[in-house]
This record gives sequence, C-alpha cells and structure tokens, in this order.
Amino acid sequence: MKEQGTTFKSGMVAIVGPPNAGKSTLLNALLGQKISIVTHKPQTTRNRILGVVNGDTFQIILLDTPGLHSDSQLLNKEMARIALESMKNVDVVLFLLDASKAISQKPEKDKELVGYLEKMEAPSILVLNKVDLIEKEKLLPLIEICSQIYPFNIILPLAALHGDGIDHLIDEILNFLPLGPKYYPDDIPTDATQRFLAGEIIREKIFLLTGQEIPYSSAVVIESFSEEPGDERVTIHAAIVLERQSQKGIVIGKGGRMLKKIGIEARKDIEEMLEKKVMLKLWVKVKKNWSRDEQFLKELGISQG
Repeated sequence: MKEQGTTFKSGMVAIVGPPNAGKSTLLNALLGQKISIVTHKPQTTRNRILGVVNGDTFQIILLDTPGLHSDSQLLNKEMARIALESMKNVDVVLFLLDASKAISQKPEKDKELVGYLEKMEAPSILVLNKVDLIEKEKLLPLIEICSQIYPFNIILPLAALHGDGIDHLIDEILNFLPLGPKYYPDDIPTDATQRFLAGEIIREKIFLLTGQEIPYSSAVVIESFSEEPGDERVTIHAAIVLERQSQKGIVIGKGGRMLKKIGIEARKDIEEMLEKKVMLKLWVKVKKNWSRDEQFLKELGISQG
C-alpha cells in the first residue's frame, strides 16, 4: 500500500435518485469496470452496492442505491429505505436525474422528489445524466429550474454511459472530501462477495431476457458456490425464485430454452468476473408472494427484519 501524505483524501459518497436515472451506470463509469448490474428497466438495483475509486491522493467509497420511489409493496418500501439510509452519514450525495425525462416531467412540480431532496444532510451534487439525449439549448433552462428546487452545491451535466464528464465529477467530489486514510486496498474495487455478484449477474440476465412482470417477480438465491482446492473451475448452484406457479413455464421456456439461455449468458459473465471456468446449474422454484415475505427479504439482504 502506498504511503499516504497529509493531503490524502477519503470519504463516502452516496449515489441516489429516481429509478432508471443511471445510478449503476455512473458507479461503473467511475470505477472503470462493471460492478453493478445495468438494464434498461427501472428498479434493477435492489441492494446497496459499494464501489471503491482509487487515485494517488484519494479514495472515494461509492454507494450505489435502489431508485427512490414510493410504493406500498414491502420489497419496494425496503428498497427505498436502503436508498434513504444511504444518504445519511456520508460526505457527499450525488443526486441523479435523467435529464431527458426531467425536461418533460417538470421536476419543480414533483413533491415526492422535493421531499427526498429535503432529507439530504451532506453537501450535494446534482448530476444531470443522459445529457447526450437532449438538445443543448434545453440544458441551461433545466439547470436553472433545478437550482430553484433545492440549493445544490453543484449542478453537473454528464453522460455516464459514454464516460463524458466523469473526470470533472471526480474533481468536484474531491472538493468536499475530508482528509483521511485509505480504507480499502487498491485491488479491492467492492466489498461485495463473488457469491453475491454471481447472483446479481444471473438476475441481470433475467431482467434482460424476460418481459412483463417476470423481472420484478424473480429473485436469485445462490444455493452453493464451491471451488475445489487446486481446481480452476467453480461450481455454482442457483435457484431462480418466482412468486407464482404460472411464471415458472415462462422462465423455463419451451424445451427449457429460456432457462438455458439465461444460464449460458450468465455463465459467460461470471467466468469473466472470476477469470475461471464455471459450471452453473440453475433451477426454478416458486415461493408464493416472496416480495411480501419479510423473512425472505432479510435472507436476500434487502430487509432488516
């Protein structure tokens, strides 16, 4: 580990915002590698994901969070709780808005959004993401509207998917970080276990390959994750858990084709992550209304119980 001088900065930064604003894409862009799963569907992220950005004179500890939204369903309430709690006891909050949606949705009239903003205690940077999707002449008026909604310390437009504005964002974050030690070694990009990340990769493929309610009615439980000493292969047994019996046939598919496709695509990404061969065995089971089961959500690391 490098020697740290008296100018070394470190701190916690929460990435929060409405569903599908690009929070996970931003985390991955800041890290320079994929840690958090990304799909085009909202509410993909369910757990808090930690990522570590290292520089010669700093270490930024990022918290990717589920989308902020109100819902009476237990799963969604717990996801919102995770996001709100992540805004506490951090050094900086990055609040993301999809600029292309904000223009048409009039954020100044969104009472729920304003309510979330008022819960922030740390210095805040409003990140207007996906600015590549809007006309340039519409950006300044949007910035002006957002500056009237809440006294953000900074409003910064960027395009996380393309990496545009990432270096500038890091510089702005560092302006708010205190002097401090290095909390994680340079070669640790996340505190998430390989077991957890494997489950997330499988869940990402379900989101990408299935439609309608299936992504939101599915969970992934890693039953076993084993690596024999000296063996270059990892064996993973995972269950895809659904809420209703009628969903089982959709995930398995005709002749087992959908389940096989999910497995092939997930295995490829898991092998890339682990840099080892993987034997992935998937099966599907039904746990009726699991998204309302507090004990099961606790097992998934979502509910505190």
